[in-house]
Amino acid sequence: MNRELVNLPNAITVLRALLIPVIVYALATQRYGLGLALFVVQAVSDLADGVIARRWNLRTRFGAIADPVADKLTMLSVTLMLAGDGLVPGWLAAMVIARDVLIVFGAVAYHFLVHELEMAPSWLSKVNTGFEFIVLAAVLADAALLFEAEPWLPTAFVVVGVTIALSGAQYAWEWGLRAVRGLRGPRS
Repeated sequence: MNRELVNLPNAITVLRALLIPVIVYALATQRYGLGLALFVVQAVSDLADGVIARRWNLRTRFGAIADPVADKLTMLSVTLMLAGDGLVPGWLAAMVIARDVLIVFGAVAYHFLVHELEMAPSWLSKVNTGFEFIVLAAVLADAALLFEAEPWLPTAFVVVGVTIALSGAQYAWEWGLRAVRGLRGPRS
């Protein structure tokens, strides 16, 4: 296997992480069209690094940690910037933050108190991320005056909020059960 290809998914992930401050700057200066273009590049490159890693079995520990961190930082940054401009409701931004804090602190606690953690997103988390991306992209497109999304955004915000709540509850339940089992130790 080509050495450069082995590191390609990780290189894409690092580039995605480096793009986050550029997206934040675009949104801070209300260049929503540029923010939307960069946000779409983030999503496409996230898909690409995952496909490459799975297709050629190039998964690494670094990628398993860095990829979801880059995803969370991107979604969190865009959500907070749009909420700061009044384009996303504050309650939705608070839900995004709360879910991510729950996942990160839960993962750290599990790792140090129970056992080394192998993170894998649940199907519900993937659905949530997909809805979040679509809604944030629609907000950006609306703000860039590319198309009118305003009439259906309140409903979309509620749908995303429900998927955030369900996904967060699923993580808390599943990892809580694993932690209890792990702390009890193997059955005799």
